[in-house]
Amino acid sequence: MNRSFTLRPAREEELSALSALCLRSKAHWGYDEAFMAACVPVLTLGHDDLADGLLIVAEAGGPPAGIAQLAGPPGEMEIDRLFVDPPYIGTGLGRVLFEWCVATALARGESRLEIEADPDAAPFYEKMGAVKIGETPSGAIPGRMLPLLELRISVAG
Repeated sequence: MNRSFTLRPAREEELSALSALCLRSKAHWGYDEAFMAACVPVLTLGHDDLADGLLIVAEAGGPPAGIAQLAGPPGEMEIDRLFVDPPYIGTGLGRVLFEWCVATALARGESRLEIEADPDAAPFYEKMGAVKIGETPSGAIPGRMLPLLELRISVAG
């Protein structure tokens, strides 16, 4: 099912609701309560997330349906967050958000994006063309390793 999505910058007054969306999206993979509690600090958005304008919200005619965020210095940009509210998983929204990340990185002169992925999300990124280049420690769960992926990007043509 494909829907029409509108992308816009995130707003200060919705950071709490967007943080809750991130947690719902993460919980979609069946993690237990203790795991999800450990993820709260990492998935909570704050004022600093708005500073560079690299946090985007997707809507489908109602409340936010997903978010994407890029972070990092020039030459080291990464997809910091890409979360789709569970009712919108499978609608093409993940691809829309991913394509925004790529277009925005290209516009900033980047030639690659790094992605620290949830193990359940790694296949999505690989489908989008990212390649696993290693593993990286989880920022939320001590001892847990996450797939580290890279996407080489360039202007088509």
